[in-house]
Amino acid sequence: MSQFPPSRQDSPAPVILAIVGLCTAPELLFLLTETPPIDRLTGDTDLRRLVITHGAFWPRLLIDWTPIWPFQPAAMFVTYAFLHGGIMHLLFNMLIAVHLSREAVPRLGQGGFLLGWLVTAAGGAAGFFLLSGASGPMVGASGAVFGLFGMTQFWDLQRRRASGASLRPFWNLAAGLVLMNVALFALVGGMLAWQAHLGGYLAGFAFAAIVTPTLQHRFRNFPRGFR
Repeated sequence: MSQFPPSRQDSPAPVILAIVGLCTAPELLFLLTETPPIDRLTGDTDLRRLVITHGAFWPRLLIDWTPIWPFQPAAMFVTYAFLHGGIMHLLFNMLIAVHLSREAVPRLGQGGFLLGWLVTAAGGAAGFFLLSGASGPMVGASGAVFGLFGMTQFWDLQRRRASGASLRPFWNLAAGLVLMNVALFALVGGMLAWQAHLGGYLAGFAFAAIVTPTLQHRFRNFPRGFR
């Protein structure tokens, strides 16, 4: 750890561009290489099903299912966050992630941001496993995105406490995130992994509290090339 004043970054950092690229690549591959969908209702294709089978988060793999490849039950805590259910799902998550990275990267550094992304993705998967009771697959970066919401809310709380400012905007935003989940849940007919959002948010809040305990701290415990 070292001490720096908090700041924001206007242009997207290389680390978030790399994450966006990794999340976009599968969707582009599905669009460019597949024949018409085999399932007209879901838009599924053979390739999409294959990738989801191998990379999505499958809760039953932690209970009684046999993994397809070695370490799948552990790796899926991260791999699911780089897969999406379609272009709109991808765009929604990536636009929010890029926006929230403007504060997170300066506070965490690029290596710290990557670590935070992975930790909150895993937190989202853990929340889904513990709270959903589902056996079907879960995909999407929204666990990590809500992890970024958790980080930015911690930093907002940190600033408000240090300056003696009102905490009402903090609670208003928290309520707004809850209402957003309710609205999205209704919009998509219940097909929303709110459990992953909650798990990611809590993991992000805790991560920021641990690695940036004061306003002056930024997480910089990485090699120079990752800063």
